[in-house]
Amino acid sequence: MSKQQVQQQFGDNAAAYVGSPTHAQGASLARLVALVAPEPDWRVLDVATAAGHTALAFAPHVAAVAGLDLTPQMIPLAAALAAERGAANVSFTVGDVDDLPFGDGAFDAVTCRIAPHHFPDIGRFIAEAARVLRPGGLLAVVDNIVPGSRLRGKKADRQRAAGEYVNTFEKLRDPSHVRCLSHEEWLDAPAAAGLTVEAHETLDKRLTFETWAARHTPEMQTRLRVLLLRAPAAAAEFLDVRTDTGLTTFRLREGVYLARK
Repeated sequence: MSKQQVQQQFGDNAAAYVGSPTHAQGASLARLVALVAPEPDWRVLDVATAAGHTALAFAPHVAAVAGLDLTPQMIPLAAALAAERGAANVSFTVGDVDDLPFGDGAFDAVTCRIAPHHFPDIGRFIAEAARVLRPGGLLAVVDNIVPGSRLRGKKADRQRAAGEYVNTFEKLRDPSHVRCLSHEEWLDAPAAAGLTVEAHETLDKRLTFETWAARHTPEMQTRLRVLLLRAPAAAAEFLDVRTDTGLTTFRLREGVYLARK
């Protein structure tokens, strides 16, 4: 999917991000702020800000926050939410994570939450984040992660295959999905940009299939349900599907990563 198609898809659904429980709340939002421990004189950049929820979570704790998103339709929604909350130190602009429109060393922290799986080149994103960070600055990322392993052997191969299965499942629902990394990949990725991972956590979240797949046709919902219920053993263990409440629920996992320049 091209960046123009991504803009179209997110533009068509922009309003949904204002009230999305996953983006507006979620355990990882408060945890990200707590782990970063922002200081009053900091300037923060929130990449792929969407409706601005992460930017607004940091705003009370810092001097200024810039929110950036590829989709123009997101910007007025984020600005309106900021105005509603009285966050005068937050600004929003259209921009691309592959070419951030800011100078070197402009920020004390760069944040990005539940978005990197949409990026075509995560290495490029991390390099750009590192460029705009001051020496000693923090890159703070939250994203969905999938099973994986650095090891060799059949068990490790099954974990990697499970990761690809979960990515296939996600991409079928959302064509803008590129790829979730594994926990191990996130631990390794910042080093290429000269960043050192200082803290990391994982958080589980349960989703209701019927809500998660609601925007699709009945035919697509059936395809997604089949993938979910017939997942191979390693993927099934990761997804932890349950049907004992009358609804179908499954687990996804978020990774939280702090890397210092």
